[in-house]
Amino acid sequence: MRTVLFASLRTYARRYAAAVVAVVAAVALIVVTNALTSATKSGLFAGIDAPFRNAVGAVDLPTEEVTQKYTEKGGWALAASMQPVRTDKAMLGQEVMVGAVSTEKRWQWQELEAGRFPTRAGESVVDANAAKTNKVAIGDTLRVGTGESAVETTVVGLVDAPSMWSSPVYVTWPEMQGWKNPYVQAVLTAGTGDEADKWLNTDDYLTELQTQLNKEVNVVAYMVLIFAFIALFVSVLVITNTFSILFAQRMRDFALLRAMGATKRQVLRSVRREALALGLLASVLGLVVGAVLGWGIVAIVRQLAETAPLGEVALEWPWLLSAFVLGTLTTLVASWLPTRRLMRLSPLAALRPQEGFDVRGAGMFRLGLGVLGTLAGIGIIFVAVGWDDAQTGMLIVLVGCGITFLGVMLLGPALVPGLVRLAGAGLARVAGSPAKLAAANAGRNPKRTAATAASLLVGVTLTTGVLTGMNTIRAATLDEMAEQHPIDIALQAESEPLADSVVGDAKAVPGVADAVAVPGALASVEAEGKPVPVPVVAPPAGDIALRDLTVKPGTMVLSPVAASAFVEDSFEASGEKVTLTVGDRTATVTLDVREIDGAAQISAATLRELTTDPQTYAVWVRADAGADPEDLAGTLGVLAPDAELINGKAQRAWVELQLDVFTWAVIGLLAISVLIALAGIANTLGLSVLERGREHALLRALGLTKRQLRRTLAAEAVLLSAVAAVVGTALGVFFAWGGSEILIGDMLPDARFDPPVLQLIGVVVVAGVAGLVSCVVPSKRATKVSPAEGLALD
Repeated sequence: MRTVLFASLRTYARRYAAAVVAVVAAVALIVVTNALTSATKSGLFAGIDAPFRNAVGAVDLPTEEVTQKYTEKGGWALAASMQPVRTDKAMLGQEVMVGAVSTEKRWQWQELEAGRFPTRAGESVVDANAAKTNKVAIGDTLRVGTGESAVETTVVGLVDAPSMWSSPVYVTWPEMQGWKNPYVQAVLTAGTGDEADKWLNTDDYLTELQTQLNKEVNVVAYMVLIFAFIALFVSVLVITNTFSILFAQRMRDFALLRAMGATKRQVLRSVRREALALGLLASVLGLVVGAVLGWGIVAIVRQLAETAPLGEVALEWPWLLSAFVLGTLTTLVASWLPTRRLMRLSPLAALRPQEGFDVRGAGMFRLGLGVLGTLAGIGIIFVAVGWDDAQTGMLIVLVGCGITFLGVMLLGPALVPGLVRLAGAGLARVAGSPAKLAAANAGRNPKRTAATAASLLVGVTLTTGVLTGMNTIRAATLDEMAEQHPIDIALQAESEPLADSVVGDAKAVPGVADAVAVPGALASVEAEGKPVPVPVVAPPAGDIALRDLTVKPGTMVLSPVAASAFVEDSFEASGEKVTLTVGDRTATVTLDVREIDGAAQISAATLRELTTDPQTYAVWVRADAGADPEDLAGTLGVLAPDAELINGKAQRAWVELQLDVFTWAVIGLLAISVLIALAGIANTLGLSVLERGREHALLRALGLTKRQLRRTLAAEAVLLSAVAAVVGTALGVFFAWGGSEILIGDMLPDARFDPPVLQLIGVVVVAGVAGLVSCVVPSKRATKVSPAEGLALD
C-alpha cells in the first residue's frame, strides 16, 4: 500500500493545493505571532534592570509617604509625569512623558550621549532621539508644566535609555514633586534599614516586573492566536470539502483495490496516511513560511519605526511544536469524516458507475436541529443585550453567536442552494441559460454547494462583524472625543488675560481656518476658607467648535481636574452649587462636571453677572482639515508663551490613528481566513469540473458553446460567493449589534449602532468578484476537453 500512497500523492497533487495553502497559512500565522511577541518581549526586557543596578531593594507601587521617606534617606524614585513641554520657539507637546533624573552618580542609569548629567535643580537632560526630532540642543531652556507648578530647566545633556523606561525629557526629582500626582513606578534604595511592607530586593522585583510584562505581551499574542485558530477552522472546512469530493471521485479506484485483495483497513490506512503526509508537508512549509515572514516583518517594522520596541526574534520550540501539531491534526481531523465512507465500500462498486459526491440533501433531523439552534442562538443574544453585567453579557453574546452560526451551518444544505436558485432566477434575466444551469447545479448537489459556501461564510461573517463593530466603536469613540475635545486648539489664559493681538496673529498662522477670542474672567471660589482662583469663559456663538457649546444659565461646566481644586470629590460634584466671585460681584452656579478641555465654561448671562468688563481669557482655533496638529500647536504656542495650550485636534487624531491601526490589523488577520476560503472555492470548483466532465461534454454535444460553458461556471462561482457573502454579512451585522449593545451601551449610553453600509456592500462585491476570479482556471480546463473526449470519460 506504500506504492499506492506515493502514486496517489503524485496523481492528485494539484487537487490538494487548496488544502495545503490553508494549512500553511494557519501554521505560518502562529509562527509569525511567536516571532512578533518574542521580539516585543526582548525589546521590552532589554535594559529593564538599568535603573536598579545600584539598588539593594525597591518598593512596588509606593505611597506618597513611602516615597518621601526613602528619598529623604538617599533613595531615588523611578517616576514620570505627563506634562506640557515647550521651548522658547516651539511646543514639544501638550502631554509629554517627563521622567526623573538624579543628581547623584549612582542613580544616573541613563547612558550619556553628549553633555553631562544635572548637578542641581533647574537642569535637565533630553533623550537624544527626541532632541533630534524636536530640534532641541544643549543649552536650550525648557518650560515644563503649567501654572504655578511649571518649572524652567536648562538642557545640559543628551541621553539614551532602554525603551521600557525611556522618556523624551528628564528633570530632577525635587522639581517633579511640585507637580500634582506624579506616577511613581518604584522607590529604590541602597540600604535595607526599616523596610516597608511591600519591600522587595531588586532581583525579586525585576522577576515580578518581567512576569507582569510577559502577561501583557501574551494577552496580545493570545488575541492574535484567536485569528490563527479561525484560520485553522476555515482550513478544516476547506480540507474536509476537498477530501469529500476527491474521495468521492476516487471511489472506483478504492473499490478496485478492494477487488484486488486489499482489506477495508488497508485502504483506510492508506488514505489516512495520505492525509497525514499532506498534513506533515503543509505544516513544515508553514513553519518555514512563518519563520521567514516573522523575521521579515520585524525587520521591516524596525526600519519603518526606529523607536519601535522590537528586539531579536526568538522562535520558541513550544510555539513551533504546537503550530506543527495543530497543522497536522487539522488535516487529519478534516479528512476523518470523508474516509468513514470507505469502511462501507464494496468491491462490486468498481463495476458500477459512480455518482461521485453524495447528492442527497440534509435530513429532517439535521434541518430541525439547525432551525432550533438558530432560533435559540438569536434568543440568547437578545437576552444578553439586556444583561446588567457587561462582562457576563458579552460572554453570553459570544455563546449565542456560536450557537446561531452552528445552526446556520446545519441549515446550509437547504438554505444555500435555495438562495442560489433564487439569486439565479434573477441573474438568468441578464445572463440567460448559463445562470439557469448554474442555479440548477447548486440544487443537484446541496451538500457540496453548502460545503463550498461554508468556508467563505465564516470569513465574511467575521470580517463584516469586525467592520461593523469597529465602525460603531469608532463613531461612538469619536463622538465622545468631540464631546471632550470640541476645540481644535485653544490658548487658555491661566491668571492674566491674553493680549488682544493674539487672535489676529493666530488667524495669520498657516493651517488656521478661523480663530475667535473667548471672553471670560478670573473668578474665585471659597474652599476650606481660602479663595481658589478659577478662570471662567463664556463660549461665543458660531461654528468654531465641533459641537454646540451652549451652557445653560446658572450652570458651570468644568473638568474633574478643575473641580478638584475646590471640591472634595470632583467626580461626584455634579449638581453641587458654588458661588463665583469677581471683585465685589458674585454668581451662584450649579456644577456640571464632565471630561472637557480648558477653563470652566459659563453662560454669557452668568458672565455679565460677574463683570461688566470681560477680558479675553482664551483663544479658540479651528484648524484646516489637513493641518498637522503638532506643528500647528508649536507655532501657536509661541504667540502666548504663558498660556496653556490645549491641543484637542491632536487628542482626536491620536485616538483615530489607534482605531485605524487596530481595525486594519484585525482586517489583515481576517483576510487570511478569507483568502483560504476563496482558495477552497477555487479548489472545489476545479474538482467539480473534473467530476462533471461527462456532463459538460454532453452539454457541449447538445449545443452549448465554450463561451456559454465558461459563463455557466462563472455564474455558479459568483452565485455561491455572493450568497455566502450576503448571509455572512447579515450574520456579521447581527452579531456586531449584539456585541456593541453590550460593550458600547455600557460605556457610552448615547452611542448609536452604526453599520458601514458602503463597506458592507464592498465586501459582497469583492466576494463576488473573487468568486469570479476563482473560476478562471477551472473553466479553462473544462473548455479544453472536446465533447467526444468528454463523453468517453469513465
